[in-house]
Amino acid sequence: MECTCVRHTELPNTSKLFADFVYHFDRVSSFYAHSPFSPAAYASAASQIHCSDDHRAALVRALRIQNGDSESLDRLAQPGTVAVVTGQQVGLFSGPAYTIYKALTAVKLARDLTARGVPAVPVFWLATEDHDFAEVNQCWTFDAAHQPIELNAHDYDAAAVAGRPVGEVAIERYPTEALRRSLESFPFGGELAAMVEQAYPDGATLGAAFGALVKQLLPSYGLLHVDPMLPTIRELAVPTVRAALSRAPELTAALLERNRQLIDGGYHAQVHVEDHTSLVFLLEGGRRIALKRKGDEYTANGRRFSTEELIERAASLSPNALLRPVEQDTILPTVAYIGGPAELAYLAQSEVIYSRVLGRMPVAVPRSGFTLFDQRSAKLMQRYPLCLPDFFPGDEHLRERVAAELIPPALSRLMDDTKTSTDGAIERLTTALAGFDPTLAAAMDNNRKKIDYQLGKMERKIRREALRRDERASRDASSLSGLIYPHKHLQERLYSIVPFLAKHGLDLVDRVYENIHLDCPDHRLLTI
Repeated sequence: MECTCVRHTELPNTSKLFADFVYHFDRVSSFYAHSPFSPAAYASAASQIHCSDDHRAALVRALRIQNGDSESLDRLAQPGTVAVVTGQQVGLFSGPAYTIYKALTAVKLARDLTARGVPAVPVFWLATEDHDFAEVNQCWTFDAAHQPIELNAHDYDAAAVAGRPVGEVAIERYPTEALRRSLESFPFGGELAAMVEQAYPDGATLGAAFGALVKQLLPSYGLLHVDPMLPTIRELAVPTVRAALSRAPELTAALLERNRQLIDGGYHAQVHVEDHTSLVFLLEGGRRIALKRKGDEYTANGRRFSTEELIERAASLSPNALLRPVEQDTILPTVAYIGGPAELAYLAQSEVIYSRVLGRMPVAVPRSGFTLFDQRSAKLMQRYPLCLPDFFPGDEHLRERVAAELIPPALSRLMDDTKTSTDGAIERLTTALAGFDPTLAAAMDNNRKKIDYQLGKMERKIRREALRRDERASRDASSLSGLIYPHKHLQERLYSIVPFLAKHGLDLVDRVYENIHLDCPDHRLLTI
């Protein structure tokens, strides 16, 4: 098993905010309360947590309903124990693979803090409140040739799920048979298919099924689950919701100023905020209803609510993306939050709410990220030879890179010699023309670009012909592309972890965990 690193600045679509967060934290430190790269930050964040005995007891009682008895819950019941929290939208068949990487990062950090004298437990926040069903009703797996396969939960009433918190959406028939077919060629395909079928029985809600599968995949890591839709959890959030409502104008103004600071700094504001932005949604009739604020009044679908009315209904309100982490960390004694690039960008905005409502903020920590290789794919990478950035320009570029290795060496040398000699001859001619007639020299310079283009075009034709003649190389290129950069996405962002476990076995989780290094924020390439 080998593991190497790639800096996030070499990966596509890495935001400037995230790149500076992981490599130049001093540039963004004003947007966060603590540096994730300072060991002292965790002790400082822990010292700011004031969790009363009554609140802790109520929290443990609420979590016991969902988690049952566990060693982690017993530890959380002890005064001074803190939480390392992560989370993800609940979705089909565990969602993207990075869901599991987030959870394992939280476990690793919790164990590390405990060893350093800060008792901590890992907690997974199930994002059951989100109401964008289209984001979570599909899952991607792959076949033996690493060709992507999309699975969708089709059996649902679109009108019935519109605006509903996704965690409460029950699917009449999950696509477990299609999943089983996609995994049948893998050594552990039957085992994984059976595990998913057990977690996602027809008629189960997405929240319950997602949580059940994560528990099955990580049975020995002591991960506690939190479902914010549970009434006992909602009650613990009431003080924060009421504080946010009573100070809404102040918080909105602070968010608008923070967004301006981010943009002036050359960054982006992950969540758009306007004067009428509401920090809460109304949960009513099984729907998550958007509210708009004007002064002390809120409107929704032609109805009006005063701030005082909503404060009285605080347990029936759901936070927006910027208030959610603050609500989460009111409920939990959170010392650190493990997030991806988008979530860390949210926190850069939410910091102004943390400071005004909660009076503290946990350490924001980037999750670990992986691209997984099987042994054959790793050998193909060496044969051709390729590195991760070679996949980002697209399949055509990759095929040309592979094809370049198939061209006879003598022909490659002759092509290189032709380009070199042509460049030299044109350069000498251009120099001579400059002394004779500058306009002719300029025309020759333009012609050189055309000649370079034609030579490059011929070189590409040679590569395509080489690839056409070698069907195995063409299959290799397709297999590598499908595994490593499917549909122009990083592997961890498209595929579920399920096909990887079906191919390599459930102990893959342990091998990934072993290769999480908290002192290295880079993306990791792991050969199994």
